[in-house]
Amino acid sequence: MSGVADAPTNQPTGPLAAGWPQGLSVWATAQSTGPVQRRGRYVPQSVRHPARMLPAIAAHAVHAYTRPGDLVFDPMCGIGTTVVEAIHAGRDGLGVEYESRWSDIADLNIAHAHRQGATGRGSVIRGDATRLAALVPAVLAERVALVVTSPPYGPTVHGLVRPGADGVTKSDNRYGDDRGNLAYRSSLDGLVDGFTDILRGCHTLLRPGGVVVVTARPWRKRGDLVDLPSAVLAAGTAAGLVPLERCVASLAAVRDGRLVARPSFFQLQQVRRARANGVPMHLIVHEDVLVLGKPPNSAGSGEPKGSDPGREVR
Repeated sequence: MSGVADAPTNQPTGPLAAGWPQGLSVWATAQSTGPVQRRGRYVPQSVRHPARMLPAIAAHAVHAYTRPGDLVFDPMCGIGTTVVEAIHAGRDGLGVEYESRWSDIADLNIAHAHRQGATGRGSVIRGDATRLAALVPAVLAERVALVVTSPPYGPTVHGLVRPGADGVTKSDNRYGDDRGNLAYRSSLDGLVDGFTDILRGCHTLLRPGGVVVVTARPWRKRGDLVDLPSAVLAAGTAAGLVPLERCVASLAAVRDGRLVARPSFFQLQQVRRARANGVPMHLIVHEDVLVLGKPPNSAGSGEPKGSDPGREVR
């Protein structure tokens, strides 16, 4: 059974703060593998992107924090996973993508979703998300109910691997070659500064009470742990957002009460080498999910434009 199909369809209940909903803090988003979740739902070219979000993660966030007809936004949408899952769920989806090769594939995925019966409207803008005010029409200010995104982990990631006579070769392991891409920021501070600019733009687009969901995980650089989730929280608060929840999106399946890890080739190789050297490293089985919100009473915000005054702002 697909993890996307397993996304919750009931609306969450119980206030967290100022009317925000609260659900389970552990998201079972890898009951099926990424390729199984995407098979038939995304065009084959989608596999070329080196850092695809699991569709079930985007779907879970959409169902947990929005209602049909809401607008969902991803400022770094890649192949359009957030947008596709939003329009399949009867929401509208908008994405921004810096690299034209990925925005072209996102367009194909949106068209494919509509052929499959997706009822929401979806589109992608090509441009630099650190300058959202210059990209997104001003009429969309305070119209977005939910932002779902993930920051880059550097210009290269693991990508695809193929065994051969001369060993393992990698392909499709780069976001792109344009040095203006946020992925090319040389330091964590530079990445956080750029991501803060993106979240400031998202703050303007969010309606009062709107929610931002960011997936991130720590990684090691020359042996040192880089705490990206904490950096994301710092960027969010600097952008005027309020931390609400810190959840876990499972990257492992749950079978008979046990976790079944789904590591990449390189992650498995790294863990095996570390253990052979006496380092008790473990496989990564989750991503941090940082949930932040725009306060319902944000100064100068008022009632969301175009909203129903009798409808609860979520």
